[in-house]
Amino acid sequence: MRVALIALVSGVLVLSVGYVNAQHHMHQGKMEHGASAVDTREFVKFPPQLVEHTIANMRDHLLALQEINQALAGSEPEKAGKIAEERLGMSSLRLHGAAEIATFMPQGMQDAGTAMHKAASRFAIQAQNVGVTGDLKPAIGALGEVMAACVGCHAGYRLK
Repeated sequence: MRVALIALVSGVLVLSVGYVNAQHHMHQGKMEHGASAVDTREFVKFPPQLVEHTIANMRDHLLALQEINQALAGSEPEKAGKIAEERLGMSSLRLHGAAEIATFMPQGMQDAGTAMHKAASRFAIQAQNVGVTGDLKPAIGALGEVMAACVGCHAGYRLK
């Protein structure tokens, strides 16, 4: 129980940090009366063919997160874990062409991507554990870490 509580709190903290960082970046882009200013995220230049490929990958990441949430809501944590590992986790890197894409990313963007993929694999393990422990909280915390990595990267970087 104590380990589950620590995992849940850790997940919430990681998610909170990602959210605060995203809010900080968003507020930096606003002027006093709500008018938008210049986008403060770091511009990352990719070859044109990789821009579309990368954006398609990120859209699939969003779709995978939706499917994971639906599986969890449907009391199917094992299915959620399988989706996470296959589409977001370390096992998905080859599918997305991550090695080729990473060469165009600044180190911070690479680190955020690696953090997301590792967090997704940790979530997959926690989701599988639900069948044994019956405790969904560690899985939810681990999913928060995945989403925090996404939020942090999108708050700091943009493609064109």
